[in-house]
Amino acid sequence: MFAGAAALLIPALLAELLGRAAGWGALGHGPRDRWRVAVTFDDGPGERTPDLLAVLARHRARATFFVTRPAAQTRPELLDAIEQAGHILDAHGIWHRTALTLTPWQEWAQVAWHPRPARPGPHLYRPPYGGHSPLTRLFAHLSGRQVALWDTEGRDWTDGAPATLAAQTLARVQPGSVILLHDGPAATPALLDALLSGLGERGLEVVPMHELPARRITLREGLTRLRASYGA
Repeated sequence: MFAGAAALLIPALLAELLGRAAGWGALGHGPRDRWRVAVTFDDGPGERTPDLLAVLARHRARATFFVTRPAAQTRPELLDAIEQAGHILDAHGIWHRTALTLTPWQEWAQVAWHPRPARPGPHLYRPPYGGHSPLTRLFAHLSGRQVALWDTEGRDWTDGAPATLAAQTLARVQPGSVILLHDGPAATPALLDALLSGLGERGLEVVPMHELPARRITLREGLTRLRASYGA
């Protein structure tokens, strides 16, 4: 019994360490020698989307929205609004659950879904919570998806004040950073406004993730991410 449990647990732990925490082979940040960053939003579209679009338009910034199928089906007009404003739609899956809670056939559907399947690639998939199972990367390869992570979090899901969160995010941003925000929290529009002002003051252009262009995370970068994830 113990051997059988270990045989299941070890691949799951490796997927967590190598796929999510280290991110080896996934898209991470872009070139550090170009004055560009990417702002990305997970979980939408939703009630905050029009506010986010207004803030982005005011700053002449373009972003990538990683949307879920239920939200996309509920608010299809917002998908059109996102694209008409010059932003990019990519996939955040069908279920907002970590990959280890999905059956293999559910995860296949999760990874293969995209809000705009007819659009020329690359088609990006951001796993909910960044979570991986032992099958995530295989399914992404078979469905022609690129797993897209991030290197900087806005932490808009916490109860921090928007100005404070924006300042903390700006302190971590480098050229090429991929910044994770969420389309939902009440703090996000104000955080985004302050963040974009700060990025503009630093001369950083905000573009969709594929225009950085985002690069695959290397072995050395993965080790750095691991140390940061576990406080080493």
